[in-house]
Amino acid sequence: MGNLVAIVGRPNVGKSTLFNRLTKTRQAIVNEEAGTTRDRQYGKSEWLGREFSVVDTGGWVVNSDDIFEEEIRKQVLLAVEEADVILFVVDVINGLTDLDLQVASILRRADSPVIVVANKTDNHELQYNAPEFYSLGLGDPYCISAMTGSGTGDLMDLIVSKFKKETSEILDDEIPRFAVVGRPNAGKSSIVNAFIGEERNIVTEIAGTTRDSIYTRYNKFGFDFYLVDTAGIRKKNKVNEDLEYYSVIRSIRSIEGADVCILMVDATRGIESQDLNIFSLIQKNSKGLVVVVNKWDLVEDKTVKVMKEFENAIRSRFAPFVDFPIVFASALTKQRILKVLEEARDVYENRKVKISTARLNEELLPLIEAYPPPSNKGKYIKIKYITQLPNTQIPSFVFFANLPQYVKEPYRRFLENKIREKWNLKGTPINVYIRQK
Repeated sequence: MGNLVAIVGRPNVGKSTLFNRLTKTRQAIVNEEAGTTRDRQYGKSEWLGREFSVVDTGGWVVNSDDIFEEEIRKQVLLAVEEADVILFVVDVINGLTDLDLQVASILRRADSPVIVVANKTDNHELQYNAPEFYSLGLGDPYCISAMTGSGTGDLMDLIVSKFKKETSEILDDEIPRFAVVGRPNAGKSSIVNAFIGEERNIVTEIAGTTRDSIYTRYNKFGFDFYLVDTAGIRKKNKVNEDLEYYSVIRSIRSIEGADVCILMVDATRGIESQDLNIFSLIQKNSKGLVVVVNKWDLVEDKTVKVMKEFENAIRSRFAPFVDFPIVFASALTKQRILKVLEEARDVYENRKVKISTARLNEELLPLIEAYPPPSNKGKYIKIKYITQLPNTQIPSFVFFANLPQYVKEPYRRFLENKIREKWNLKGTPINVYIRQK
């Protein structure tokens, strides 16, 4: 499982600038339409060949003054519980504040390594302000400027050096990994129990920290897969369960460790922003998706019409990705539980689909000729050849064109839809690249 780095600290110390620097995104580039603005608080980073996830805890908090300190306290507790390395950002220009001291008192009790990051050290003079942060009792402050990037390379070296040695997972790569994710109380644990039944034989418990995932090998009714389970191994009482962002950060590891994510939605509540946040994590990680509308037994009106309406509502909220299975189930009465597993297995197979170059060109070139990309500045765009890339995590297709830079997003989506119409790629994201011939 990947390592998780959490950024904590009071507001306006430059957490999001540091987040952007570590994940190499710029606020402006993050496309707003694809999901919620909260996407900006989670990203991936790579340094010295180690990949890790970065979470900016500040992005998940409701900033109202009265609960302000309380919220920051919760964020920090959450980071302590979830992260492998914690970056505690302070600001050399404003110096030490009471809030910094409060945060430090929680972090001093943390098991995970904490790095004090003295941000806004934009010139050498300011470095002389840093020693006051020794009083936090968390070791040497690290001077950086997230704005200009000075000191961030050394910081990355330090972060990577703090990761525990990778525990090698004794897992069979041929066997799919499923993760059940969703908001608190959507019925995650009930469906896991329904899958596994009483005889829980945990075949592979991979050693490591308490934060590691446990993979349960499941072999029953002709199915064979691993269930990724992270929630079951935590000390429950520390942080209040119903925190808005809590379940999102909780889901990160499960999603990263899975091939297909089974997203549980509560039939009695419909789609909420929380579901969208988890969905966008699944998308960002290019994982397969099966949506399960759980607690269907509690819905009064079970007509086909109501089901259709529910289905359409889900797809419109998750658009533009709409090609995924939706199962109406009940973990309680075990209704359609096996259907969920069948769909997950099919989505796993769809992720591995290989389509021959001959078939791609034969099927798609006539369609492209009938509906070519719109011409741009009087230039005509020709797509001449299509092929599927080998050895990719999800099916990825390259369309070779004379002017790839003029092919816009709507046309890319048109191409993706045509591929999906011709071949069964239900539940898996796909990549469509336009490249120079």
